[in-house]
Amino acid sequence: MGLMDQLGQAVGGMMGGQGTQNSLLQVLAGLLGKDSSIGGLAGLIQAFQKNGLGEIVNSWVSTGQNLPITPSQVEQGLGGDLLSQLASQAGLSSGAAGSQLAGLLPDLVDKLTPNGKIEAGGLEQLLKLVQGR
Repeated sequence: MGLMDQLGQAVGGMMGGQGTQNSLLQVLAGLLGKDSSIGGLAGLIQAFQKNGLGEIVNSWVSTGQNLPITPSQVEQGLGGDLLSQLASQAGLSSGAAGSQLAGLLPDLVDKLTPNGKIEAGGLEQLLKLVQGR
């Protein structure tokens, strides 16, 4: 199965038919874009590392088992202001956004880094999948 097939399955599974999760995934896809305020996927990974969550985020990038993350750790990794901004854009409370991101981020980052590194083109495909749904 190729990267694009895996991303399609991941996005389909993450959405699970929930409109709010779809909104949050669209906001997250924008955040991970190369022109985002945090510097895209690499910036997201660096933010989590800088904020004391390197072991967790590195597990998502590596080819091994993904470590889980709690909603409070999502807030720690992103920062409260960014989490509030994402939540507002998705029409959610910060708590709800943190909970959903705790479920989304490990699989999403894992799928966008299939060989232990950020793959070119994976993010653009994710954006197309999210916008097409």
